[in-house]
Amino acid sequence: MTSPARRRGRPPGKSGAELLTLARAVFLQRGFAGSTMDEIAARAGISKTSLYREHPSKEGLFAAVVEHWTAAGRDAMRPALAELETTEDVREGLLAWARTLLAGVLSPTVVEMRRLITAEAARLPEVGATYLHQSWVRNISALAATLQLLHARGILAISDPEAAAEQLTWLVVGAPLNARMLDATATSAITVDSAIDLFLASYHREVVQLDHGPA
Repeated sequence: MTSPARRRGRPPGKSGAELLTLARAVFLQRGFAGSTMDEIAARAGISKTSLYREHPSKEGLFAAVVEHWTAAGRDAMRPALAELETTEDVREGLLAWARTLLAGVLSPTVVEMRRLITAEAARLPEVGATYLHQSWVRNISALAATLQLLHARGILAISDPEAAAEQLTWLVVGAPLNARMLDATATSAITVDSAIDLFLASYHREVVQLDHGPA
């Protein structure tokens, strides 16, 4: 029989955010199909009953993991956007933002999670939708608000900030992300500089005025 003193000295099992972080590590290591609630409970130091009480199914646990992960990175681009909003050199400001975005999107953890979510999106569409709307779409909208401010400052000439934000994001990350998703060692010939220059060729106010006359 375990004494009260020994029970008091035993490390508590994981729950809440700690449990979700541990479960994410298991899902990344094993994949969704290869992960079991038994292993997650064992690693967390809790009983299966406790795990199922907090997350009644593996699908529900996976959904909670994705939601927790996207929420944790929700404002990761906010400092870069704040710098861009006040920049005096729009090209340099966009380059700094783009490098920050690319470093985040191509980080091993983000690429691995994106692969994991993509692999399960057809079977668990609500999980894919959570990642899409809480991460990707949210970041596009935040960028659109910043581009609208640059338009208001007279630096950019943008009639549809949401469309411009989506175009800019894909110019920066599209080719590198596609390559990295399929090949962990892949690199892309598309550079941040060329992506920003292409964007500015369409939206920099000085370029637009030269092409179309005074606004």
